[in-house]
Amino acid sequence: MDCKDDILKVAGEALYGRQWQTPLSRDLGVTDRTVRNWAIGVNRPLDLAERILPLLRARSEHLTHIIALAERLKHR
Repeated sequence: MDCKDDILKVAGEALYGRQWQTPLSRDLGVTDRTVRNWAIGVNRPLDLAERILPLLRARSEHLTHIIALAERLKHR
């Protein structure tokens, strides 16, 4: 799998930046060691995308709200 296609790394960095593994583990309710193992392909769950999607959707909703606020301020 190409690194740019790795949902774990791409989503982790989008959500939390370069130090994504520990905050992602916290939000997924697993240990940071588990996420580090997943990152190297060890015991990666088949439902990984399903686990990450709610986090991405929540961030998207938050960003949509912030964009709307900025748009309103722009038009004042």
